[in-house]
Order: sequence, then C-alpha cells, then structure tokens
Amino acid sequence: MSDPIAHVAGTSALARAARLPRPTTVDGLIDSSLMARLDSLDVLSRKIFAGKVRGERRSRRRGQSVEFADFRPYVPGDDLRFVDWNIYGRLDRLFLKLFLEEEDLTLALAIDTSASMGFGQPEKFTFARRLAMALGYVGLVNHNRVGLYAFGGDGVRPLTGLRGRRRVREMGSWLLGLECAGPTQFEQAMRTVALSRHGRGVLVIISDLMQEGAERSLRSIAGRGFDVYAMQVLSPEEIDPGAHGVSGDLRLVDSESGAATEVTAGTAVLAAYRKRLSASCREIHEASVRFGISHSVVDTSCDFNALLLDYLRRRGLLK
Repeated sequence: MSDPIAHVAGTSALARAARLPRPTTVDGLIDSSLMARLDSLDVLSRKIFAGKVRGERRSRRRGQSVEFADFRPYVPGDDLRFVDWNIYGRLDRLFLKLFLEEEDLTLALAIDTSASMGFGQPEKFTFARRLAMALGYVGLVNHNRVGLYAFGGDGVRPLTGLRGRRRVREMGSWLLGLECAGPTQFEQAMRTVALSRHGRGVLVIISDLMQEGAERSLRSIAGRGFDVYAMQVLSPEEIDPGAHGVSGDLRLVDSESGAATEVTAGTAVLAAYRKRLSASCREIHEASVRFGISHSVVDTSCDFNALLLDYLRRRGLLK
C-alpha cells in the first residue's frame, strides 16, 4: 500500500489555500457561490438502503410512489386501491399496479470538537465545521434527513431531525456555537450515533483521529446500518512540520492532557515523526478497509471547492 500521507496530499496536490479565520457568520461557513455549485450534488450511498418513510431517493424496492414499475396478479389480502380496473374490464382478471419505492436517506455528520482540533493553519476545527456545513447543506437541499453530532470534552452534543433547505441557517448557527476543548470522546460518540440512528444512510466522521483506540471506535460503528466515511483531518504543520518552520529546541504540550515534553527537532527527529505519523495513518486505513469504511486523510490547506466538487465525487460520497 502507498504512503497514506502522500495519498492524502492527492487532495493536497490541489492548490494551497490562504489562511482561514474562524468564521463568525453562517455565510463565513459556506458562501453563496459555493451553495450554488453544491445545489447540483447529492449524497450517494454505495448501497441501496430501505428507509422507514418515503423520501426523495428511488430504490429497487416496489412500493407506493407515483412512478409505475410493473403489474402482478392480485392475491387475497392485497390493497384493492392498487387494482388496475381497466385490465379487469378487458381480461376479467385482477392485477395490481406496482410502483418504484422512494427511499429516505439519513446523513449523519460526526464532528470532533476536542482540543487537538484547535491546531494548525488552516485550523482543523474551522475546516471541520466548514466541511460539515457543506455536506449538511447538500443533504438538506436534497430533502435527506440530516443529523449532526459534536464530540469532545463536553461529551456528545447532537442536532438531529433536520430536513429541507429552511433548516440550513439553523444548522449553521449550531456549528458556529461549537467550541473545541477537552479530550476526544470518540467511542462514546460512535455508540451515540449508532443508537440514535433513524433508518439507514451515510455517516461522515470528521476528526484528526489522534487518540488511542481509534480503530476500536471505528469497529464499533461498522455494520450498524451506515455507509461510513472517515475523513481524517490534519494540518500542514502536522503532516510535514519541518517544511513549516518547526525545528530546534521545543517544549511540546499535549492540548488535551496537558502533558509536556522537551525535544530537539532536528532532521532525524522530524524524519522519525513523519514515519510514525505515516504508520499511524496506515493502521487506521487498513482497519477501515477491514471494517468496510472509506478512509481519507485530508490536508486542511487543500482547495476546499475542489475537495467537494472533485475529490469527494471520485470517492463516491457525492454525485
């Protein structure tokens, strides 16, 4: 397998973007020009899902919608409302009209709000909220059921039951109200998402995945009725610290535990860090493949529009 960090920068080979300040308005999360381009997209599941209520997504199931599919002979107990009386008048036999069922797709977005997400230029937390806003917007304008789950030091904070374009501002205001602090509550978040699922659909995890037990947490959500995409968000300084002025004698402080250590960031240390980061990302990627999860590492300095309009379409999340 190729180096996952090098593969990430496959998004990163997209042009580098300028620094992004923390947004303070919904328009700062997603502007009108990007909205217009996202209007033509929809969330795509790699599977055909059967929802609990009819939605906007045609499936291969036969059900009760306006689009005719086929006939079949009437059997006792069938709903007489769907008998084709014209055929009965010609053939003196009862046939039922069948229609294409429309599915209800759920889009769940799990956003890491732990303290480690406040690092980097562009900042991981800002990037994660913008990505959640854009994907949530696509879900809402296509009348999918959308739910968001922020997980960090305050536990899991949900916003669920959203549907329709009129809920876009509410979703944006909720995202703007989030703060990044405390340790990651990843496994707890995955359990919460699994237990609160309504119907089936797509789950997008937006996190730096920099915590112990990430593989175990991913396993806990696999096979729970979701088509899972794990977006591992890393800043340029994390991917290649040497290229961003990190060198010399440093005092490193863990943003979540407060533990500190002193290091001299020379060539050998930076090379060892890079190797360890690549190994960590590779382990997560290989575990994701085993669990049927699509894993991508995303550089926060990538071209945001190209990420949504090109890369995520090629990955099968959007169409």
